[in-house]
Amino acid sequence: MGSETEAYSVWGLPTEEVRNKVKNVMQTLANEFNGPEFEPHVTLVGAIKLTPDDALSMFKSACVDLKSYDAQCKGVVTGSFPNQCVLLLLDSIPQVVAASDHCCGHFGYERPSPYMPHMSLLYADLTEDEKKKAQERANALDDSIGNMSFTVKRIALYKTDTEDKTLKSWEKVAEYELE
Repeated sequence: MGSETEAYSVWGLPTEEVRNKVKNVMQTLANEFNGPEFEPHVTLVGAIKLTPDDALSMFKSACVDLKSYDAQCKGVVTGSFPNQCVLLLLDSIPQVVAASDHCCGHFGYERPSPYMPHMSLLYADLTEDEKKKAQERANALDDSIGNMSFTVKRIALYKTDTEDKTLKSWEKVAEYELE
């Protein structure tokens, strides 16, 4: 392992049942609106440049005191960035925000903007009209995802090169089961 830095992110992962439910919607949106495929996740730490060794040791230390937590969806909304084109907005309840704060602290990550917990459904650079269509399509595909709740029982360290718009280089480096 060299001292080259790469971009890493920490993701909260939904349960398998929720993953499959959301993944079905995501795949249809990706096909219809020309977006890349990616795993359903709640970002806890946004992309931060680190060496592989540092990323792994920070991830391991972040896992130590973190407990599983519940998240509640507040609807399918559109966002203002390609990586938040159409998303499931999560309620900013204390345990959801605390999980991100906890991980950001271990990674020394300073958020560029206030934390908005969410699970992206589509990454794409769309016009406002197209975003609305994608939002409507997501609700039509599964009208229950906008108000479901789920437990985050696993977190993962991902290599996430933000320059790679295909996301083909994104890969899971480590995963941890929360208590």
